[in-house]
Amino acid sequence: MSSKKLTQDEVDALISSLDKDGTASSTKRAVAEQDVREFTFGSDDLSLLGDYYALRVINERFARLARSVFQPMLRVQPRIASLMPKVQTFDEYCVDTKPLMSLTTSRIDELRGSKMMVIQPEFISTLTNAYYGGDLGLKYKARNEFTTTEERVIEIITEGLNAMLLTAWQDLMPLTFSDQSREENLQFASFVDGSDTVIICSFEVQLPKIEPATIDILYPLQTLKPIAAQLRSRMQSEVIDDDLTWRERLERAVSQVRLPMNIRLSKPKVSLRQLLEMETGDVFPIHLREGLTVLVQGHEMFMADIGEVGGISAITITKKMD
Repeated sequence: MSSKKLTQDEVDALISSLDKDGTASSTKRAVAEQDVREFTFGSDDLSLLGDYYALRVINERFARLARSVFQPMLRVQPRIASLMPKVQTFDEYCVDTKPLMSLTTSRIDELRGSKMMVIQPEFISTLTNAYYGGDLGLKYKARNEFTTTEERVIEIITEGLNAMLLTAWQDLMPLTFSDQSREENLQFASFVDGSDTVIICSFEVQLPKIEPATIDILYPLQTLKPIAAQLRSRMQSEVIDDDLTWRERLERAVSQVRLPMNIRLSKPKVSLRQLLEMETGDVFPIHLREGLTVLVQGHEMFMADIGEVGGISAITITKKMD
């Protein structure tokens, strides 16, 4: 047993903390009623899940990869920025949306949930005009439905964006999208109930001559809850980010490099005495053999036969050398 005794100050503190009946007293603090709010266990409170750090990393990677989807259609390099995720009920999100929107819903098999991709009609019109050679700055005219051509453009874009989204999720966990459906009005989209909470990941697309467009990806909170711990983690990328647009430009530039190509007709041998006696005008016979050697940048690359096309001497490649 310890021989240490309480000091007089410690004894006085213990005595003062007891009520007259010998029970411990508790410090009461006045709390205003407006500062108290009820909490129901199992409710969708995002604060319990913490900061979705990994989700922000996935969104930033998706924003980089998505440029390769739009660049072939727009013929310009768009700037895509990932905005901070927001949390709202589905009804709150629907308040500010327009009657006509591109809505693509997909089931996430691994999470047993779904996600929705929302694209503004103005941006769909811009993509369609650019795809068929039109001007990016063409003014959009509001309509009640998409044309058949715009529906085809929506199909191309959503397929490409879904592929990029799967790549962005790859480091955290591999996903699979299935049971895809499309709608044009949020009132008819079979996604979640109006009171359900959704996480909204927005991406701003900046192009010349037009106002920035927004693409939203909505995840129901219940879909992401099973992987909340992973979404809070500091995700490290094990796959090198691949900027497809930059790679395509690099490949195109490399493929346009001009290389010297030489055809070796013959390899005659001559004595040093003959070489020293050669003068201008001397004729030296050579024997053309079958299978000429084609040299590219000094390296033997192909075998070829000599011939003629349209009155011009030419060669026919017959074999690629290892």
